[in-house]
Amino acid sequence: MNDRDDLNRYFRQQAELFPEDFYIPPEQKASRVNESSDMTDYSPEIPSYEPQVEGDLSAYEEQINQCKRCRLGESRINFVFGVGSPDADLMFIGEAPGQQEDEQGEPFVGRAGKLLDKILAAIGLKRDEVFIANVLKCRPPNNRDPKPDEIEECEPYLVQQIQMIQPKVIIALGRIAANTLLKESMALRDMRNKTWNYHGTDLVATYHPAALLRNPGLKRPAWEDFQRIQQKYLD
Repeated sequence: MNDRDDLNRYFRQQAELFPEDFYIPPEQKASRVNESSDMTDYSPEIPSYEPQVEGDLSAYEEQINQCKRCRLGESRINFVFGVGSPDADLMFIGEAPGQQEDEQGEPFVGRAGKLLDKILAAIGLKRDEVFIANVLKCRPPNNRDPKPDEIEECEPYLVQQIQMIQPKVIIALGRIAANTLLKESMALRDMRNKTWNYHGTDLVATYHPAALLRNPGLKRPAWEDFQRIQQKYLD
Protein backbone atom coordinates (compact mmCIF):
# COMPACT_ATOMS: atom_id res chain seq x y z
CA MET A 1 0.00 0.00 0.00
CA ASN A 2 1.42 3.42 -0.94
CA ASP A 3 1.55 6.61 1.13
CA ARG A 4 -1.58 8.02 -0.52
CA ASP A 5 -3.57 4.91 0.37
CA ASP A 6 -2.32 5.18 3.96
CA LEU A 7 -3.42 8.82 4.06
CA ASN A 8 -6.90 8.05 2.75
CA ARG A 9 -7.28 5.20 5.20
CA TYR A 10 -6.29 7.54 8.02
CA PHE A 11 -8.83 10.15 6.91
CA ARG A 12 -11.57 7.52 6.80
CA GLN A 13 -10.62 6.36 10.29
CA GLN A 14 -10.80 9.90 11.64
CA ALA A 15 -14.19 10.46 10.00
CA GLU A 16 -15.46 7.33 11.72
CA LEU A 17 -14.14 8.58 15.05
CA PHE A 18 -15.71 12.04 14.64
CA PRO A 19 -18.80 11.53 12.46
CA GLU A 20 -20.50 14.65 13.82
CA ASP A 21 -17.58 16.91 12.97
CA PHE A 22 -16.46 15.73 9.54
CA TYR A 23 -18.15 14.78 6.33
CA ILE A 24 -16.38 12.94 3.54
CA PRO A 25 -18.67 12.28 0.57
CA PRO A 26 -18.63 8.68 -0.72
CA GLU A 27 -17.05 9.60 -4.04
CA GLN A 28 -14.07 11.12 -2.21
CA LYS A 29 -13.50 8.46 0.46
CA ALA A 30 -11.02 6.60 -1.71
CA SER A 31 -9.58 9.49 -3.67
CA ARG A 32 -7.86 12.77 -3.04
CA VAL A 33 -9.25 16.21 -3.81
CA ASN A 34 -9.56 16.88 -7.53
CA GLU A 35 -6.46 18.43 -9.00
CA SER A 36 -8.56 21.14 -10.64
CA SER A 37 -9.16 22.67 -7.22
CA ASP A 38 -5.46 23.28 -6.56
CA MET A 39 -4.72 26.61 -4.95
CA THR A 40 -3.51 29.57 -6.99
CA ASP A 41 -1.11 32.25 -5.76
CA TYR A 42 -2.42 35.75 -5.02
CA SER A 43 -0.46 38.66 -3.54
CA PRO A 44 -2.61 41.62 -2.43
CA GLU A 45 -1.06 44.89 -1.31
CA ILE A 46 -0.37 44.52 2.42
CA PRO A 47 1.39 47.13 4.60
CA SER A 48 4.88 46.05 5.64
CA TYR A 49 6.11 46.02 9.22
CA GLU A 50 9.66 45.88 10.45
CA PRO A 51 10.57 43.30 13.14
CA GLN A 52 10.56 44.95 16.55
CA VAL A 53 12.47 42.43 18.68
CA GLU A 54 14.60 39.35 18.48
CA GLY A 55 14.41 36.38 20.82
CA ASP A 56 11.92 33.71 21.75
CA LEU A 57 8.14 33.93 21.87
CA SER A 58 7.98 33.79 25.66
CA ALA A 59 10.22 36.83 25.94
CA TYR A 60 8.17 38.64 23.31
CA GLU A 61 4.95 37.90 25.17
CA GLU A 62 6.46 39.36 28.34
CA GLN A 63 7.31 42.53 26.44
CA ILE A 64 3.85 43.17 25.03
CA ASN A 65 1.28 41.57 27.36
CA GLN A 66 0.60 44.81 29.24
CA CYS A 67 -0.23 46.67 26.02
CA LYS A 68 -2.68 49.57 26.31
CA ARG A 69 -2.18 51.03 22.82
CA CYS A 70 -5.91 50.91 22.04
CA ARG A 71 -9.19 51.05 23.94
CA LEU A 72 -9.37 47.27 24.24
CA GLY A 73 -6.51 47.30 26.70
CA GLU A 74 -8.82 48.94 29.22
CA SER A 75 -11.70 46.48 28.93
CA ARG A 76 -9.95 43.11 28.57
CA ILE A 77 -9.49 40.54 31.30
CA ASN A 78 -6.50 38.84 29.69
CA PHE A 79 -4.11 39.65 26.87
CA VAL A 80 -4.41 36.60 24.57
CA PHE A 81 -0.97 36.21 23.02
CA GLY A 82 -1.46 32.79 21.41
CA VAL A 83 -0.38 29.22 22.11
CA GLY A 84 1.53 26.43 20.43
CA SER A 85 4.89 25.50 19.05
CA PRO A 86 7.46 28.20 18.23
CA ASP A 87 8.54 25.95 15.34
CA ALA A 88 5.05 25.29 13.95
CA ASP A 89 4.57 24.59 10.25
CA LEU A 90 0.90 25.62 10.48
CA MET A 91 -0.27 28.85 12.11
CA PHE A 92 -4.00 29.37 12.67
CA ILE A 93 -5.31 32.91 12.99
CA GLY A 94 -8.80 33.99 14.06
CA GLU A 95 -10.18 37.49 14.31
CA ALA A 96 -10.18 38.17 18.07
CA PRO A 97 -10.65 36.48 21.46
CA GLY A 98 -14.16 35.74 22.64
CA GLN A 99 -15.48 35.71 26.20
CA GLN A 100 -13.98 32.34 27.18
CA GLU A 101 -10.67 33.22 25.56
CA ASP A 102 -10.60 36.54 27.41
CA GLU A 103 -11.31 34.80 30.69
CA GLN A 104 -8.72 32.04 30.22
CA GLY A 105 -6.06 33.93 28.28
CA GLU A 106 -5.87 31.30 25.52
CA PRO A 107 -7.34 31.31 21.99
CA PHE A 108 -9.97 28.81 20.82
CA VAL A 109 -10.88 27.19 24.15
CA GLY A 110 -14.67 26.80 23.82
CA ARG A 111 -16.72 24.48 21.62
CA ALA A 112 -15.09 25.92 18.52
CA GLY A 113 -11.69 25.23 20.03
CA LYS A 114 -12.57 21.62 20.75
CA LEU A 115 -13.70 21.21 17.16
CA LEU A 116 -10.43 22.74 15.95
CA ASP A 117 -8.58 20.18 18.08
CA LYS A 118 -10.50 17.39 16.33
CA ILE A 119 -9.73 18.85 12.94
CA LEU A 120 -6.05 18.92 13.85
CA ALA A 121 -6.22 15.29 15.00
CA ALA A 122 -7.76 14.33 11.66
CA ILE A 123 -4.69 15.64 9.83
CA GLY A 124 -2.31 14.05 12.30
CA LEU A 125 -1.52 17.04 14.52
CA LYS A 126 -1.96 18.15 18.12
CA ARG A 127 -2.62 21.67 19.39
CA ASP A 128 0.91 21.98 20.76
CA GLU A 129 2.36 21.18 17.30
CA VAL A 130 0.77 24.21 15.60
CA PHE A 131 0.48 27.85 16.65
CA ILE A 132 -2.92 29.44 17.28
CA ALA A 133 -3.45 33.20 17.57
CA ASN A 134 -5.80 36.03 16.62
CA VAL A 135 -5.45 39.29 14.71
CA LEU A 136 -6.36 41.12 17.94
CA LYS A 137 -4.91 40.14 21.31
CA CYS A 138 -7.80 41.57 23.33
CA ARG A 139 -11.52 40.87 23.21
CA PRO A 140 -13.72 43.55 21.61
CA PRO A 141 -16.79 44.32 23.79
CA ASN A 142 -19.72 42.02 23.04
CA ASN A 143 -17.54 40.21 20.47
CA ARG A 144 -18.07 42.97 17.92
CA ASP A 145 -15.92 43.09 14.77
CA PRO A 146 -12.43 44.62 15.16
CA LYS A 147 -12.22 48.34 14.38
CA PRO A 148 -9.62 49.66 11.91
CA ASP A 149 -7.61 51.55 14.53
CA GLU A 150 -7.51 48.46 16.77
CA ILE A 151 -6.18 46.39 13.88
CA GLU A 152 -3.60 49.06 13.06
CA GLU A 153 -2.24 48.98 16.61
CA CYS A 154 -2.33 45.20 17.09
CA GLU A 155 -1.44 43.68 13.72
CA PRO A 156 2.30 44.45 14.01
CA TYR A 157 2.38 42.12 17.04
CA LEU A 158 0.98 39.34 14.86
CA VAL A 159 3.45 40.05 12.07
CA GLN A 160 6.28 39.81 14.59
CA GLN A 161 4.97 36.44 15.79
CA ILE A 162 4.88 35.16 12.22
CA GLN A 163 8.43 36.35 11.61
CA MET A 164 9.61 34.55 14.74
CA ILE A 165 7.72 31.30 14.07
CA GLN A 166 8.24 31.23 10.29
CA PRO A 167 5.36 28.80 9.55
CA LYS A 168 4.96 27.14 6.17
CA VAL A 169 1.38 28.40 5.94
CA ILE A 170 -1.07 30.64 7.76
CA ILE A 171 -4.66 29.38 7.97
CA ALA A 172 -7.07 32.30 8.36
CA LEU A 173 -10.15 31.04 10.17
CA GLY A 174 -13.24 32.83 8.96
CA ARG A 175 -14.14 35.67 6.61
CA ILE A 176 -13.28 38.51 8.98
CA ALA A 177 -9.82 37.18 9.81
CA ALA A 178 -9.03 36.54 6.14
CA ASN A 179 -10.26 39.93 4.93
CA THR A 180 -8.53 41.74 7.78
CA LEU A 181 -5.16 40.16 7.05
CA LEU A 182 -5.38 40.51 3.27
CA LYS A 183 -6.98 43.98 3.23
CA GLU A 184 -9.78 42.61 1.08
CA SER A 185 -13.56 42.71 1.20
CA MET A 186 -14.64 39.36 -0.20
CA ALA A 187 -16.97 36.51 0.57
CA LEU A 188 -15.14 33.55 2.07
CA ARG A 189 -16.25 31.32 -0.80
CA ASP A 190 -14.23 33.56 -3.13
CA MET A 191 -11.15 33.41 -0.92
CA ARG A 192 -11.02 29.64 -0.53
CA ASN A 193 -9.13 27.35 -2.92
CA LYS A 194 -6.43 29.99 -3.39
CA THR A 195 -3.00 30.51 -1.88
CA TRP A 196 -2.49 34.13 -0.82
CA ASN A 197 0.67 35.85 0.36
CA TYR A 198 0.90 37.56 3.74
CA HIS A 199 4.28 39.16 4.45
CA GLY A 200 6.07 36.46 2.48
CA THR A 201 4.15 33.53 3.97
CA ASP A 202 1.51 31.43 2.22
CA LEU A 203 -1.99 32.07 3.53
CA VAL A 204 -5.14 30.06 2.94
CA ALA A 205 -8.64 30.87 4.16
CA THR A 206 -11.22 28.45 5.46
CA TYR A 207 -14.29 28.45 7.69
CA HIS A 208 -14.12 29.31 11.36
CA PRO A 209 -14.94 26.26 13.52
CA ALA A 210 -17.82 28.20 15.06
CA ALA A 211 -19.37 28.49 11.60
CA LEU A 212 -19.23 24.70 11.24
CA LEU A 213 -21.07 24.34 14.55
CA ARG A 214 -23.78 26.73 13.39
CA ASN A 215 -24.05 25.34 9.87
CA PRO A 216 -23.20 21.62 9.44
CA GLY A 217 -23.52 22.06 5.67
CA LEU A 218 -20.12 23.80 5.72
CA LYS A 219 -18.33 20.72 7.04
CA ARG A 220 -17.81 19.25 3.59
CA PRO A 221 -16.01 22.28 2.06
CA ALA A 222 -14.05 22.79 5.29
CA TRP A 223 -12.88 19.19 5.19
CA GLU A 224 -11.80 19.63 1.57
CA ASP A 225 -9.79 22.71 2.62
CA PHE A 226 -7.96 20.73 5.26
CA GLN A 227 -7.28 17.88 2.87
CA ARG A 228 -5.58 20.35 0.55
CA ILE A 229 -3.60 21.84 3.42
CA GLN A 230 -2.53 18.37 4.51
CA GLN A 231 -1.45 17.38 1.03
CA LYS A 232 0.43 20.60 0.23
CA TYR A 233 2.15 21.40 3.52
CA LEU A 234 2.34 18.20 5.59
CA ASP A 235 3.01 15.38 3.11
